[in-house]
Amino acid sequence: MATVLKNLVNGLNRQWTKLGQYWIAPNSSSISIARQKLGCQVMSRLFDSIVRPLATPETLGAFLGGLRVMAVDGTVLDVPDSEANAKVFGYPGSRKGTRAAFPKVRVVLLVEAGTHLITDALMCPYRIGERVRALKLLRSVSESMLLMWDRGFHSYRMVNTTLAQGCQYLGRVPANVKFPVHKVLDDGSYLSWINPDRKSKKKGLTKIQVRVIEYTIETDGELKTYRLITSLIDLALFPALLLAQQYHRRWEIENTIDELKTHLLGRKTPIRSLKPREVVQEIYGWLLGHYAIRSLMFQASQQAGISPLRLGFTGTLKIIRRAMGDFQDLNQEQLPFFSHG
Repeated sequence: MATVLKNLVNGLNRQWTKLGQYWIAPNSSSISIARQKLGCQVMSRLFDSIVRPLATPETLGAFLGGLRVMAVDGTVLDVPDSEANAKVFGYPGSRKGTRAAFPKVRVVLLVEAGTHLITDALMCPYRIGERVRALKLLRSVSESMLLMWDRGFHSYRMVNTTLAQGCQYLGRVPANVKFPVHKVLDDGSYLSWINPDRKSKKKGLTKIQVRVIEYTIETDGELKTYRLITSLIDLALFPALLLAQQYHRRWEIENTIDELKTHLLGRKTPIRSLKPREVVQEIYGWLLGHYAIRSLMFQASQQAGISPLRLGFTGTLKIIRRAMGDFQDLNQEQLPFFSHG
């Protein structure tokens, strides 16, 4: 951690030297104590106050029929095998008599598909399913959005809560879920109903009309059938073929997770913290770092008039790392915290 801090303030250190001030880098223990004093709430509030969707109607591929395209998905992260982490986050299942090597924390993400910006995130123990956390993540969707999800997130409550937020949806459904055909539409899709689960039914909730889109894709010589449900009924604006093509852009969120887990840090065990509070703090810092990079890429793409997804994340990350010291090499007048007064 001390090495990371030295790299972060390298440019500032040159300026401090010009001002006759010298900085001694703290050791790892001092940084750990400072992190413990800071806690995780500061980082979560910073994340909540900064992150937001950035795409404009001019951003290529970010909107469909005037709706901002969003996607939800989840992933898991290994955390150090400490007693505290194991107690809070838990281990994944393993064969009888064995135990997984590391506890895992589950992270559920809301991503702006056209920019790869992570606009909301929730962490929880491994034993809590991502579908449960995704319901809470719906706090950040609105009536100007189209939310996409994979079959693992399908549920009546997911549909009902999304609609309650005024948001439209496009989701894949598992093969075992059946939808009776109520009315066949001109483009081959059909209207049906999704019935409430037992808990929702007790609350007085009733069935919801859905539009079902079925299609088959040939992959490696094999035919694979997909079924989607959506709240978008306007055939002229949202024909079945367009929505089927749009759904497969949901995989952009997989690329976002890959950027976060593989390229941003590149360590085998990305999380270092031995205590749960610092784990949460570290993940929020990690998410903020990804947001900062993707925000810069968005600004650059806007100036160039191209899609943000045409820019390479890894290449941008290398440029930022090389230039970080130069960014901090400012004039004395731009260093109010270190003026002679």
